[in-house]
Amino acid sequence: MTDNIRSVNDDYSSAGQLTPAQIEQAAAQGFKSVLNLRSPAEPGTLADEAEQAAAAGLGYAQAPVSPTTPEGNALEEALAALDALPKPVLIHCRGGGRATAVALVAIANQEKLSRDAFLEQVKTQGLGPEQPQIQQFLRDYYGDRVPDQQEVV
Repeated sequence: MTDNIRSVNDDYSSAGQLTPAQIEQAAAQGFKSVLNLRSPAEPGTLADEAEQAAAAGLGYAQAPVSPTTPEGNALEEALAALDALPKPVLIHCRGGGRATAVALVAIANQEKLSRDAFLEQVKTQGLGPEQPQIQQFLRDYYGDRVPDQQEVV
């Protein structure tokens, strides 16, 4: 399972879609909770993930965040869910990008990172500013204009 998990810091790790066996392994590895960023309508979503997490003794929350566009309060809801969950939290989405972005935004909020420090962490984690949750955070927290899709290379 460890090849599917990316440690972002001591409190947050990210991963792609989890299987029931990976949820059990996460508990055995010391995670206290799981945050699922996938919508129940996304193909490949584990329908009984909340039950699987509870059976493994993990806290659980689902806060759907779009993989393609920043939408409304979704990012804020994901951050609120992270605040409420016992740490360390394994955050997951389909492939791990959204999960890593949400973890980085949470860290930037908590540590009051400068824009440059935030973007350096984004780069270190292998993401770019074109990632929708990164764009939304740049706009909402730092006042940056969100680039149009045509501008993102």
